Amino acid sequence: MTAMDIADIRAARERIAGQVAVTPVAHSVTLSRLTGAEVSLKFENLQFTSSFKERGALNCLLCLTEAERARGVIAMSAGNHAQALAYHGQRLGVPTTIVMPRFTPNAKVAQTRVFQAEVILHGNVFDEARQFTFDLAAERDLTLVHPYDDPRVIAGQGTLGLELLEQCPDMDVVVVPVGGGGLIGGVSSAVKALRPEVRVVGVQVERFAAAYNAYHRLPDAPGAPGTVAEGIAVKSPGANTLPLIERHVDDMLLVSEEQVEQAIFSLTEIEKTVVEGAGAASLAALYAHRRVFEGQRVVLILSGGNIDMMMLSSVLQRGMVRTRRLVRLKVEIPDVPGALADITRVLAELDSNIMEIEHQRAFAGSSVRSTVVELVLQMRGEEQVDQVLAALSAQGYEASLPS
Repeated sequence: MTAMDIADIRAARERIAGQVAVTPVAHSVTLSRLTGAEVSLKFENLQFTSSFKERGALNCLLCLTEAERARGVIAMSAGNHAQALAYHGQRLGVPTTIVMPRFTPNAKVAQTRVFQAEVILHGNVFDEARQFTFDLAAERDLTLVHPYDDPRVIAGQGTLGLELLEQCPDMDVVVVPVGGGGLIGGVSSAVKALRPEVRVVGVQVERFAAAYNAYHRLPDAPGAPGTVAEGIAVKSPGANTLPLIERHVDDMLLVSEEQVEQAIFSLTEIEKTVVEGAGAASLAALYAHRRVFEGQRVVLILSGGNIDMMMLSSVLQRGMVRTRRLVRLKVEIPDVPGALADITRVLAELDSNIMEIEHQRAFAGSSVRSTVVELVLQMRGEEQVDQVLAALSAQGYEASLPS
């Protein structure tokens, strides 16, 4: 597949109209100030199942024959496509079977089962579930709804591009998270058909960079185990999507795990919106490659919001550490009665909240007459950390930040 006809995308839009949300776009004053670009956000995390996948899944279901609907559909999915297909399958009365990797976040598994889909957990990653899904589809005579490598799915995802062209008629560039390539294949086809001067930029995580490597003609490398952006943890782009990427996409960028975590943290704190790792990859690209976007009108697609609560908790905690809102401090104090009370008094006067405290005698201290207290303190940021260290030193305490 080397082209996606704009007529197919327009037909998909008419087909799914009124059954998926036309998600909002909002300009971010704060992110624009921080990055030097004029930043707008496309909130696909506000779809009913919290991702853009509803567009392609629904379009494919509506293209099925009556016989195919009656037999049912099957898909392999890391979670978002599963929820979208299960939800709209239930709405339309189409039996749905979903194969998920065994380590899919519990939230995505549970939410898929809510829609009465049969969920089968198989394999450690998405690609290990693929062949099992193909075999099961043949065995049960089910119609496969591929999460990204199906022209009907790609056309459905392309409806997002049509919306953007109407909502952001003056945009210079749109940044799209990339896993298997269904979203960027559809969006880029719509944008380039109608506004070829708009740049389309894809972003992948370093641990799963197959589309990036293919685009830049680099040797492929096996994906590293685990990523915070599991929704785009795909080992290879699709046979239908890669030609679209090569034909329409202006650039492909990479981001690190830490940059994705930072983007999740920023969107939660600044925009008050919950976005999964894959959905935050577009902002991560803006953070990591600011010079590429500086001074331009940039639209970031927040492709999904289905993040496991334990993962979100960890990302937020780690973000607090990176921004020095949570700080671990070592303070040497005399090993005498009242010394611990005194250090806590000093910290209270410095308006620093103690979250954890550990009193070490046997394992630390430069003298048997002293002891080391390790504290986790809640701070306002870097400035307060420096103030606390200086104040403790002035009071005669030897304090340090453990490496």
